[in-house]
Formats: sequence, C-alpha cells, structure tokens
Amino acid sequence: MDDRKLEVLRAIVTDYVSSQEPVGSKALVERHDLGVSPATVRNDMAALEEEGYITQPHTSAGRIPTDKGYRLFVDRLGTVKPLSPAEQKAIHTFLSGAADLDDVLLRTVRLLAQVTQQVAIVQYPTLSHSTVRHVEVVSLSSSRMLLILITSTGRIEQRALELPDHETETLASLRAQLNAATVGHPSSVAAARLSALVDELPPELGAIGQVAAATLLEMLSSETSTRMVVGGMPNLTRYGAEFETTVKPVLEALEEQVVLLKLMGEATTADAVTVRIGQENPYKELQSTSVVASGYGSQLDIFATLGVVGPTRMDYPSTMASVRAVARYVGRFLSEG
Repeated sequence: MDDRKLEVLRAIVTDYVSSQEPVGSKALVERHDLGVSPATVRNDMAALEEEGYITQPHTSAGRIPTDKGYRLFVDRLGTVKPLSPAEQKAIHTFLSGAADLDDVLLRTVRLLAQVTQQVAIVQYPTLSHSTVRHVEVVSLSSSRMLLILITSTGRIEQRALELPDHETETLASLRAQLNAATVGHPSSVAAARLSALVDELPPELGAIGQVAAATLLEMLSSETSTRMVVGGMPNLTRYGAEFETTVKPVLEALEEQVVLLKLMGEATTADAVTVRIGQENPYKELQSTSVVASGYGSQLDIFATLGVVGPTRMDYPSTMASVRAVARYVGRFLSEG
C-alpha cells in the first residue's frame, strides 16, 4: 500500500475515533493536509474499501474503519503518545500511597479505568515470579499459631495452624530456621530448601516444625495468577451503540475468570504492548471489543499482566501509552518494594 493511502486511512481512523461519525472525503480534505483533491481521496477510499480496510455503514455516505483497518493503523500508523510530565507525576503519586499489594492493584485498576475510560483488568503476580522476603510465626494460643509469608512483590499469605502445645522459645527457633532456608530465594528454590530442612530440624521442633514446614511449602506452591482485579465496568455502558446488539453479553463475558485470563494471557513482556482487535479475540461475545495489554514486573522478570477492554473504536495511541506507562510504574513500585 502506498504512503498516501496509508495517510488517508490514518485520517479516517483518527476522525472516526474522535467524532464517532462516519468520515467522508470532503471532511478529510478539510481537516487534514493530504495535498490532493477530494476526487483523489475518494479514489483512495474506494481502494481502501475494496481491500477491506474501511466499510460503509448502510445509513451513511461516509466510511468507518474495519478490524483490518484498525490493525494496520496500530501496526504501521499509530504512534504511541508519550504521557505528559503531569500525567506521569499523577500516576506516581496515586500509586505511591498504596499500603500493600492488594492496595497497589486496586489503585492500579482504578487508575487505568479512569485514564482510559475503558474496563481495566489487573492480574495478581504469581509466587513463581517473586522471592521470599520474610516468614513470620505468631503465637495465637498455646495450641495455635499464625504462619505469614511475605514476598518481594508485596504479596502476603497467612495460615492459622493447630499445633501441639509450644513454648515461645520454640517458635523463635522455628522462625529462624524457616527464614534461613527461604529468605532471598525464588519460590522454587525456597521450596527445595524447605524440603531439605524437614529432615534437618532439631528434635525440639519435632511435630511443630514438620507441620509449619509442610504448610509453608504448600503456600509457596500455591498459584494466584488466576486472581484478577477488574474495574471500570460502567465505562462500557457509555459505548452501547458500539456493539452489534447490546453491551450485556460483553459485560457477562468479562465476569468469567477464564475469559479474563485468556484475554491477558498473550501479554508476556514488559514494555511491549499487545493489542487484539475485534475478530482477533477468541471469544465471540468480545469480538466487538479490543484488548490492550502489557506485562508488568522488574527488568529481569514479568510478574503478571494488566490491560484494558473497550470498543474497537478506541484511541489506540493514547490507550497504549497509558497501559505501558501504568505497567512500568506498577512493575517498578513492586520491584523496589
């Protein structure tokens, strides 16, 4: 495709996204410096329509982009807008007040939904993408204790255990043993070291040590990547006319955990933004939507993914910039603890 047709397509996408109205050749010439006559633009639009990049709604003389047109726009035409210093500062300020991992992710989903005006989805980080920061053992009574696992991503897991009568000194020794075996290690390494520790526990820890180590092993191997936080569902109702029938099937699909996991599943690298448009989505109910997602994490590892879902008539450059920026800030925030 030649550069002029690409420029015409870019103008059609830009105008349609901003105006919500089908775009005609006369309006394109008036709004954009295309350097050609309306007749030439009409010929280019006819060629774009024949090639499947734009289409004519039955009620209008103008044209609108197809999924194929949006895809070409995203791949070759859409430049990702950098966020302004004020926007960057707002993101940093909003996230920096978070108290723990749950608060970070809740703030993140609210922020994404607010800045993009779409439905925002944030996946919880998995233990496999973190190291053990601390293990705490707290006595609840003479026969019960609380085992707490804290990871480098801010995740906190806790379990209450029924145990034989124990002394405070016993718990202090157990705490020291568990931390020595696990702190600073990735979950897989920490689990292996815990397994070895079970055979080396001093006699005085006995059954208490066995139960605590087995429980901590279970906590380390638990998988929480299926946990998702969703925000901004009401945003979709503002786009009712964008969907073929009604927004209801879209909202219902987004309530299914397996659907959310599938939608976020392809965003596997930080800084790279994945965009799936319309028919590219695996679920029929969501084929009138687009998904913009990115991995978040440290420079060396990806913790999980986040993104937004909205109608295909989306401001892709702005949305991609927001998703990428928020992913970077969340990854940095969790990495730095």
